[in-house]
This record gives sequence, structure tokens and C-alpha cells, in this order.
Amino acid sequence: MFFFYNILIRIYLAAIRITSVYNAKARLWISGRKDILREASIGIRKTPEKKKTVWFHCASLGEFEQGRSLLEAFHAANPEYRIILTFFSPSGYEIRKNYTGADVVLYMPGDTRRMARKFIDILSPDIVFFIKYEYWYNHLAELKRRNIPVYMISAIFRPSQEFFKWYGSWFRKQLNNLTWFFVQDSDSENLLKKIGINHVSVSGDTRFDRVSAVTSQAVSIPWMDQFCKDSFVIIAGSTWPADEEIILGLNRNNIGQCKFIIAPHEVDKNRIDELISRIGAGGLRYSGANEKSLPSASILVIDSIGMLAFLYRYVQVAYIGGGFGAGIHNILEAAAFGIPVIFGPNHEKFREARDLIRLGGAFPVKNETELKKIVDLMMSDPITREREGLVCLNYIGQHKGATQRILQHIMA
Repeated sequence: MFFFYNILIRIYLAAIRITSVYNAKARLWISGRKDILREASIGIRKTPEKKKTVWFHCASLGEFEQGRSLLEAFHAANPEYRIILTFFSPSGYEIRKNYTGADVVLYMPGDTRRMARKFIDILSPDIVFFIKYEYWYNHLAELKRRNIPVYMISAIFRPSQEFFKWYGSWFRKQLNNLTWFFVQDSDSENLLKKIGINHVSVSGDTRFDRVSAVTSQAVSIPWMDQFCKDSFVIIAGSTWPADEEIILGLNRNNIGQCKFIIAPHEVDKNRIDELISRIGAGGLRYSGANEKSLPSASILVIDSIGMLAFLYRYVQVAYIGGGFGAGIHNILEAAAFGIPVIFGPNHEKFREARDLIRLGGAFPVKNETELKKIVDLMMSDPITREREGLVCLNYIGQHKGATQRILQHIMA
């Protein structure tokens, strides 16, 4: 099976090279890995005083934020360790390549046997953390061969994954290359134990620790106080065109009653230009905000990365995008600020969404009509809205602590 896996990896790498001819993200993926071994060596040599190395790997930006609290807590407890941070996706690496919490930030190399050996030779890690669901089997096999402990953090498992299928024996076997699984819930723990994986414990989700930490940071966003002052403001975060369609429809039907902040999931120039064109009158790029432009704006479009988590403090309601596509984005960032959360219909695989719907702090919608009904209620009944927001705030508070549970296990 490893033979076929390695063939598929090479086909995958070749496909990315072909795609890079016309796809900018694929070009970044290729160019970022061009001299990765040399960059890794240079990075290691920059910190000769640190004799131990810890390696954190994240698929993309979301997984980085999920593992960030653990990375920073590990560093605080073990300052003698050199911290290596790797990303699979350009959308994570390009945004966090200058992250000062790590000594070296790199792309994860392609998962071939040869590259895994060379990369691990250079890093020579003493301990490795993979965040949530990255399984690169050649790297994991090489780490196991060298007896380097590897921990999967905030993992979550579902019966639909290949590990639990009739044809999944090879995939199940690979799970034994990991030292320990820290899973989010008991369902994941039970699934693993049913297939003989007993090196597992329920730690919870480190995202709760991260989003809680963000709320305590006194980060002021320029122009937001002026834009939001004396207004009912709805933020639509991590949106895609399908999300924006119902948001803009709501805006047309609520002219003058509320304002909107839209933070698209992708912020390249063409994407922002297209969105501003769809909005028409009242739309304003954040980069163009000033004392003259803000008074006439009813929709502020965030055209830069890294602000969203700090914008929720300014608004009354959050709509989180992705629910009309592959699945909703991070709703916990908004919930941590004690505001009700709305999202599209594709949310079933997210436990926090199911929990908050049941508790009364979150609301799924299928179309503009349902969205308008919920928003109208929240605008007309502030007491109910505050109660719904408190549900979200309490939910975050009740689920914190995964970071310390993981550290205590590892350091024991």
C-alpha cells in the first residue's frame, strides 16, 4: 500500500506543478518549497544556543490559530526549545511567515520518502505536534523509525473517514506511528478505541483557549468606532459569494436600519473589486476609510487579512460564512465576544455549531428570508439578543482548558 501511496503523492505533486501554470496559489505552493531544505538549514543555524527542537505543523491558517495557544504555552514553559512552524497551504504560510512566536517558519515539504528523511535530518526534532488532521504518512513513518514522539492535537474523527471503512486497514495501521491522540470529544475517542487505537485521551479543543485569549487583547481597529457608533452592526466573516448574496439582499431590505461589515474569506484584488461592484452605493473598502468616506458608508468591506478576530467586539450580531459551501468557518471567535452567531445550512459536522443551536446561541439559515426573520428579532428585542450572546460566552468559558490538559500530559 505504501507503494501506491507514494505513487499517488508523486501524481499529486505533478498535478500541482501543472496547475501552477495558471493558478497563483499553486505557484506559491511550488515556489515556497523550491529551496526548503536550504531554508530549513539556515533557520536552524540562526539559533545555535537552543539545543532542543519542537516542531509544530498546521495545514493552514485555521489550524495555526487552533494550535497557537499550545505553541505559545509550550514556549513559555520550555524556553530552551527552538520552535519550528510549518504549513501545508500558502494561505497559512504567507500570512504567518513572519510570526515572531516561532524561530523558523517553513512550508511542509512534499510527503515523499526521500524528502521526509532529508527534512527530518535537518530539523532533528525532539518532539512534534500535528494540529487536528494532517496525516503525512512518510513523515510520520520516519519520525516513528527514529523514536521521535508525535502528538496529534485537537483531533476529531468521524465514521466517514477512511480509518473506519472496510478498506481502511492500511490507514488504521498508520495511526500507530503517532505517540498520542488528544481528541476533542468522546465520540472521537470511542471511534479510535473501536479500531484498537488506545493511545488517546479527550483533551477538548484548543481553539477555545485561543479565542478566549483574543478577547482579552486590547486591540483597537482604526475607524471602527466611528463606523459603528450609534448603529446596529452585523459582521459577516469569512464569507463566500453565496453568503454575500443573502447578506446584500438583507441590506437592500433593511436600508438605514443597520450597517454591515463584510470580511471575505479571500481578499485578492479581483475578489474585492467584484464584491464592491455588487454592493454599489454605500460600499466602502476598509483601505479607503477616512473621515470623509465613512459617513456615507453602510457596508464596510475588509480588504486585508488578520483583522477579523478583533472586529467582533464592535458589532451586535455575527454571520459566519461557508455554510453554503464545504462548511462553516470558525464561529468560536465570534461567540467568545458574547454575540449571537448565524450561519448557513452546511454546519452539521461542526460540534460547536450543533451545541450552540441546541443551547440557543446560534441560528442556521437556508435563505435570505430566514436570515431577515432572525435579524429583525435581534434588532427589535435587545434583551433576547443579549441572552443569546450570553449563551455563547458561557459556552466558551465552559470549554476552555485543553491547552493545559495537553501540556500536563506531555510534561508528566
